[in-house]
Amino acid sequence: MAGRRQLLLALLGLLLQIVFLPFAAPQSYIGINYGDVADNLPPPSSTARLIKSTTISKVRLYGTDPAMISAFAGTGISLLLGATNGDIPNLASSPSAAAAWVAAHVPSDPPITAISVGNEVFFADDPALASQLVPAMQNLYAALPPNSSIKVSTVNAMDVLAASDPPSSGAFRPDLSAGLDPLLAFLSKTGSPFLVNPYPYFAYLSDPRADTLAFCLFQPNPGRPDAGSGLTYTNMFDAMVDAVRAALDAKGYKDVAVVVAETGWPHKGDADEAAAATVDNARAYVTGLVDHLRSGAGTPRAPGKPVETYLFAVYDEDLKPGKGSEKYFGLFQTSLTETYPTGLLRNGTAGLGPAVAPAPAVRPGPAMASPTPPGQQPQVTPAPPGPPVLCAPGAKGTGRACAHPSAAETPRTFAAYLSLLASGS
Repeated sequence: MAGRRQLLLALLGLLLQIVFLPFAAPQSYIGINYGDVADNLPPPSSTARLIKSTTISKVRLYGTDPAMISAFAGTGISLLLGATNGDIPNLASSPSAAAAWVAAHVPSDPPITAISVGNEVFFADDPALASQLVPAMQNLYAALPPNSSIKVSTVNAMDVLAASDPPSSGAFRPDLSAGLDPLLAFLSKTGSPFLVNPYPYFAYLSDPRADTLAFCLFQPNPGRPDAGSGLTYTNMFDAMVDAVRAALDAKGYKDVAVVVAETGWPHKGDADEAAAATVDNARAYVTGLVDHLRSGAGTPRAPGKPVETYLFAVYDEDLKPGKGSEKYFGLFQTSLTETYPTGLLRNGTAGLGPAVAPAPAVRPGPAMASPTPPGQQPQVTPAPPGPPVLCAPGAKGTGRACAHPSAAETPRTFAAYLSLLASGS
């Protein structure tokens, strides 16, 4: 009897490992953005310990803060480093400048998987950056150690699309071709991914209907057929990613992978965002997205392969300008507890609290309801009805309804965002 009991227990343990291992081990396709536009953040060492307690395996930094980078040494967590928009002219100026940057900022541990040169450069205040971008990337790539596996890319807004609705119509803006064409050629030649920032939250703000909210939050919905491809979409995330995929395919770059550099949902915002930016909606989006990635379903256009995705963001960032929602994308609070249950923690607890003392205040710079109890289905909160739109409003099919209007490096205010929507240009 004892032998049989031991065998049954061993089999039960093996079964539990098979069932729960995907939710306990780090997952290579889930990352998170670590922004620091705040004056109340915990020390980087505490943040590294927090992320190590999750199934997140990658962290994106917007710069090269030595304390942030060194905090992840020995954790097994890889980094996507950021060369800022301000770095681009120097990197483009000479190979030696790029070599100096690599020597100063690229350690052997933690492992660096990629470097993003700039953030949403095609919409930066300085128009000269667009022509300097690829030369900077070329110099940086050439400065990497021989046989390096580090990829060099740049993060793009969804605004680079001229059309995205339906997804099969995805196409890049012709007016950006002078910068985009050499970028795509570089990515293809070096095996680097196209990084993009899709935000279903902003698509919902342009079309605040209950069925659109369900489509954005991975909630049950009838799906949206794409007559151009014959595919049906059941969530906005897939539709947006596949619109980018279609644009790359149309340019002949089927070999260039799509990586989501930022996506998230705010849990709080200004009064005019109150119906959309809620804890329940944020939880529904993040948990729905994580479950979708874990399912291995991929997207309708590229089935069977999870999209490498960096969630936005580790913490709320109280110094961010713009709409109130810009400050409240944090999946975790500075007390090292979850803002809402995400399903990302490996230990099944609410976090690592109690809080540790915050790090010294960071320099402010250009930017860039209570939770539903665990186990209960979050209730989505629709806003009043508005005009229907999938991802690209207006006759011209611009992609701005799917873009994040105030990224960390290149702020574009919500007022300007709305004016772009109204103009359709």
